[in-house]
Amino acid sequence: MLRALTLLLGFLLCTRALATPAFSPQRALSQLPAGHDAALLIADPATGEILYSQRATQLQAPASTQKMLTALAAKLYLKDDFRFTTDLERRGDDIILRFSGDPLLSRTQLADLLRQLKKHHITRIEGNILLNGAVFSGYEQAPGWPWDILGVCYSAPSSSISLEHNCVQGALYSNRAPGELTRVNVPRHQPITVTSDARIVSQTEQESSYCDLTLTTAPGNHYQLSGCLPERKKPLPLNFAVQDTFGYSAAVIRDELQRAGIDFRGQIRRDDQARGERLARHRSEPLETLVDIMVKDSDNLIADNLLKTLGRVYFEQPGTFANGVAAMKAILAEKADIDLSQAVLVDGSGLSRNNRLNAKLMMKVIAYIYQHDKKLSLLQTLPVSGQSGTLKYRQSIRHQPLAGQIAAKSGSLYGTHNLTGIITTQSGKQLLFVQLITNYHPPEQEEAGVAPPIELFERQLYRNLYRQY
Repeated sequence: MLRALTLLLGFLLCTRALATPAFSPQRALSQLPAGHDAALLIADPATGEILYSQRATQLQAPASTQKMLTALAAKLYLKDDFRFTTDLERRGDDIILRFSGDPLLSRTQLADLLRQLKKHHITRIEGNILLNGAVFSGYEQAPGWPWDILGVCYSAPSSSISLEHNCVQGALYSNRAPGELTRVNVPRHQPITVTSDARIVSQTEQESSYCDLTLTTAPGNHYQLSGCLPERKKPLPLNFAVQDTFGYSAAVIRDELQRAGIDFRGQIRRDDQARGERLARHRSEPLETLVDIMVKDSDNLIADNLLKTLGRVYFEQPGTFANGVAAMKAILAEKADIDLSQAVLVDGSGLSRNNRLNAKLMMKVIAYIYQHDKKLSLLQTLPVSGQSGTLKYRQSIRHQPLAGQIAAKSGSLYGTHNLTGIITTQSGKQLLFVQLITNYHPPEQEEAGVAPPIELFERQLYRNLYRQY
């Protein structure tokens, strides 16, 4: 298998494309609407044969399949026992909280850390509380993140001071008569404010007036809902991305100190130079767990905070999106012989619309992971069709005979539907594949009861692949 994969990687280093008549996805591709761009690459890792190649060098938006690059770089460079840490320190009368970008740090864990003050006989803080977030610098949103999604949780800011996934859940109620205003609810303990002047309308009025629900943000973690929402019996779940991570964390700290019975009347300030004697430390889940959640659930915050951490550790300077990408490219070149110099990458999650990658490069990543998985243990993080992660309910592949036979990372943006991973065929053979579909824009009015074109395409493509091999 090692020789076959070496041949496969050698093929991918050259620029020419190959398509053999043994397998043709043309009937599946015909399901897609006119104007689409499809890059496909299918390989047999056992023989090194490329079974099908189409537009393999065409740059496409990778979307969340880019997380496999972040996962591979993190596993290759960070130690297996790597964990994010959050430290509680003391300097004179001041208390310092040193953050390192733990994307899974919860309010409960922070409260447990603060309660450690009592073990050091501190029931009253005479000075100030200083938050040190020096491990990251620069922007908390990457270039190419659309402005109109910054208020929702999948685009939560990548910050060294991260808490509760930088996300607050709420609900919007429209179970009143048309014409009345909606009612919004956010848990009282959450230090954000949300107001709504969105009107309740019928479905017909909503469609005829082109009145959609809109969300805008303002300083102080304030959110405003406007526009229209069709009447519905059940509340609409909402997820608000924290905009001011320092302000949010400071408010939570004050609340949790009060609950712990620790008197504090000073100020909470950001001070990236603050250092003191460590009193207690919280350690995050290990890298293996972080990567597993990142890949299975397509977690953007974990991906981007890991990317910035790579930049910090590799270059020994505060992590940013820019040096994180530079570190990732250098690590993959040095340790996996994967040259990403032709790729355009600006974040670790794939959320940015500025990212560009081609199928040949993505195949090199998947082939390397497949070849070295005994050491990397990355294949087990991939979602499985009909069983786990983002593929559990993917209609095109969740049913028999494909259920349980595809382990892959999905990636979706507006007009983009990607999938890359491994399929186990009817004979038990494993094949590697990369699907990068962009400019997918079907007619707005689809026939009732008919599956979307992308679903029909994937179902036919992977069923044919499964049966033919």
